[in-house]
Amino acid sequence: MSEDMKQKALDYHAGINVANQAGKRPGKIATEITKPCDTQQELSLAYTPGVAEPVRAIAESPDAAYQYTAKGNLVAVVTDGSAVLGLGDTGALAAKPVMEGKGVLFKKFADIDVFDIEVDAASAAEFISTVAGIAPTFGGINLEDIAAPRCFEIEQTLIDQLDIPVFHDDQHGTAIIVAAGLLNALQIQGKKLDAAKIVCLGAGSAGIASMRLLVSLGAHRNNILMLDRKGVIHTDRKGLNPYKWSFASEDSSKNTLLDAMSGADVFIGVSGANLLDEAALMAMAPKPIVFALSNPDPEIDPELAHRLRDDMIMATGRSDHPNQVNNVLGFPFIFRGALDVRARRINEDMMIAAVRALQQLTHEPVPVEVCKAYGVESMTFGPDYIIPKPFHPRLLEFVASAVARAAVDSGVAQLPYPAHYPVLAENKA
Repeated sequence: MSEDMKQKALDYHAGINVANQAGKRPGKIATEITKPCDTQQELSLAYTPGVAEPVRAIAESPDAAYQYTAKGNLVAVVTDGSAVLGLGDTGALAAKPVMEGKGVLFKKFADIDVFDIEVDAASAAEFISTVAGIAPTFGGINLEDIAAPRCFEIEQTLIDQLDIPVFHDDQHGTAIIVAAGLLNALQIQGKKLDAAKIVCLGAGSAGIASMRLLVSLGAHRNNILMLDRKGVIHTDRKGLNPYKWSFASEDSSKNTLLDAMSGADVFIGVSGANLLDEAALMAMAPKPIVFALSNPDPEIDPELAHRLRDDMIMATGRSDHPNQVNNVLGFPFIFRGALDVRARRINEDMMIAAVRALQQLTHEPVPVEVCKAYGVESMTFGPDYIIPKPFHPRLLEFVASAVARAAVDSGVAQLPYPAHYPVLAENKA
C-alpha cells in the first residue's frame, strides 16, 4: 500500500473524515437497540421486572433463548491473534480490527450480528476453555486467524463440545472458495479433478483444509504434492505433525518446488509472496491452473505469469485482478443457512453444498449492477470469471439455501428447511 492509502486506512478505522456522525467513533461495529425503550412501561418490559419472564422461560426450556434473545442471529468471531492476515503473531489485541472487519462482512452480506472476541490465551487448552465457557451467548462460533497446527485441535475440540456451529474460516472458508473456482477452471481447461496433478505450496490451515476438501470432491490423494518451507513433504521426514503427515508423499524423488511442478495441472499457493518462479511455472502441463493466493502479494506476479503462459487460468486473493478468491463469498452465507435451520454443526455435506452452489452461480447471468461495480460492460463464465463476485446479489439465495438444505438432509438441523427459502435451490442442492 502507498503511504497515502495507509493513512486513509488509519483514518477510516479511527472515524476521521467520515460522512455520518455515527461513523466518527473509532472502530467499525456497534450494538443497537431492537425494541422501543422510550417510556416507563417499555423500560419495565426491557428490564426489571418484565425481563424476569423470559428468564423463567429459558431456565425451564433452554431452547426458549432462541425465541426471547438475540442468540439465534449472533455469531462470535474469535481469535488468539496468532496468525493475523500475513502479519503473523500480532497478539490478540492487535487482531481486533480484523475481527471487527469480519463483523462488518457478516452484517453487510447476511444480516448476522457479531461480537468480536480477542482471547489472550497461553495454550490451546486455555483458548478452548474460554470459548466453550462463553458459547451459551451465541448461535455460532467463527474462529479466525489462529495459527496451525493448534487451529485444528481448537476447532475439532469445540465442535465436539458444543451444540452450535463452529467454523474456522481460514481453513474451510478458503477451501470452499478454492474448490468452487478450481472445479470451474478445470471445466474450462478440459480437465478432470480425479486426474489432475495438484501442487499445494503451503501446509498451514488453508492448504491442508483445501486439499482435504478437494479429496472429498474426488481428487486423488496420490496426485497431490504438498510443500512447506523445507520442500515437498515426504513420509520419511521426521517430526511431522499428523495434519502434514496426512498429505506426505511416498515418492522421495521430488523435493523442490520445481520438481513438484513438472507436469502439474494445478498450483495452489497459500504461502508467501514471489515463491513461484518462472521456471516452475513453465514446467507445468499445458493449460495449467494457478491459484496464487498469498495476499497482498501473490506467489507470482499475475502480469508476469500471463506473459509466460497464455494458456493459463489464474486466480489470486486480490480484488484488482480477475478471479479473486475471497472468503466473503462463503462464510456469511454458510452461517446464514446454518443459523436459519439451527444446525448443530457445519459438516462436510454443508461445505460441499456451498461449493456446488458457488460453482453453479458462476454459470448464471451476472446482473448489470455487478458489472457496473467492477467497471465492465459484462461478465460471463470463462477464464476471467470462474467464481462469483462478492457483490453478486444472488449469493445469499444460492449458498445459504444450499447449506440449509444440506444441514436438513444430513440430520444436523433442528428446524425444517425455511419456507421463505427458494424451492429451486432446495431441489438442486
